[in-house]
Amino acid sequence: MPPLFHLSMPVDSLERALAFYVELLGCRIGRSTKNRMDIDFFGHHVVAHVAPKDAQQRSSVIGTDNDPSPIRHFGVILPLEQWQELADRTTEAGVQFVVPPQVIHKGRISEQSIMLMRDTCGNVVEFKSIPEDRIFATQ
Repeated sequence: MPPLFHLSMPVDSLERALAFYVELLGCRIGRSTKNRMDIDFFGHHVVAHVAPKDAQQRSSVIGTDNDPSPIRHFGVILPLEQWQELADRTTEAGVQFVVPPQVIHKGRISEQSIMLMRDTCGNVVEFKSIPEDRIFATQ
């Protein structure tokens, strides 16, 4: 089995987290209790813990081309077709984007499709598409 990424994050409501991650994004839920649930986040292990005070904290912001991007966020790199399908689905669902679906760094090695949105508990989630051979490219 290849290594899997694991993230533990605060949410203020498991019901709202479920609506975002399962109903909107199409993720699956694994083990859960009344205060936490495992999320199969595109093959990676994300655990949502009920912690309302932590979930409400807002992060500092950095610039991503012309759009502000919260420093505290997590996400996944998807194949372009899957990224576009998700961009279309979330746009159609009326998601309020932190950074709307777009291509940044056009014409550079770092060119990528990107979008950031808040889940229903305030966590910022990033989705991007960049060819695998360019993810860690330095030139």
